[in-house]
Amino acid sequence: MKQTIDINADVGEGAGNDAIIIPLLSSCNIACGGHVGNEVSMRKTIQLAKKYNVKIGAHPSFPDRDNFGRKLLTMTKSELTESIHKQLLAFFAVAETEEASLHHIKLHGALYNYAAKDAPTADAVVEAIIATKVRPVLYVPNNSVLHRKAQNLLPLQFEAFIDRRYNSNGSLVSRSEPNAIIQNKAAAWQQLKQLVEDQKVTTISGTEISIVANTFCIHGDHPNAVAFLEYIHTQMKTSNFELQK
Repeated sequence: MKQTIDINADVGEGAGNDAIIIPLLSSCNIACGGHVGNEVSMRKTIQLAKKYNVKIGAHPSFPDRDNFGRKLLTMTKSELTESIHKQLLAFFAVAETEEASLHHIKLHGALYNYAAKDAPTADAVVEAIIATKVRPVLYVPNNSVLHRKAQNLLPLQFEAFIDRRYNSNGSLVSRSEPNAIIQNKAAAWQQLKQLVEDQKVTTISGTEISIVANTFCIHGDHPNAVAFLEYIHTQMKTSNFELQK
């Protein structure tokens, strides 16, 4: 029997390749106005996801369009909760008019990384989601602060990355560091295979660490995202994996 795997990507971010990427996914994270995106882009991306039977997720971030949500912002906890709540409500409103089911929420960029290690930020995220009265799955790094804050309150799926290098402590190598982003499609496939089969990843220093994950992300704005996904699909045909649809 083949093992089904969930591959997700961040979309609706203006990269121009959503129509090619979305059919190659089983779930997607749609920008909802924090770092990029508006009602028009959300609607168009939701329609694409529905067309290809891809699970729909909201992708909130720090409200920082200037830095694409990849810079840590100084905000009070209440300001951050309000911003995330507004982003989610805007996304839910579009999804409702498109009669689309919301499957999950995944944070973007600096918010994703900081909520994984900072308790007030994680609390702000959880409180914003709870305030919507909706209980979608939350994609989180396993053993993160956000994992601990959200467990027993929201359903969780644990995420790992196909196209990013890891430090020995399990954190992602900063984008400012050399080799933080995997550029080779064979290396991306090998990382995915290792994550699924062994629940391990080879770190930037060459050591292996354990990572528990059941959804695997490739960044939609990666310049080789389409090539990576097409190569992964080719490799899956001769492996024990198939996409979870």
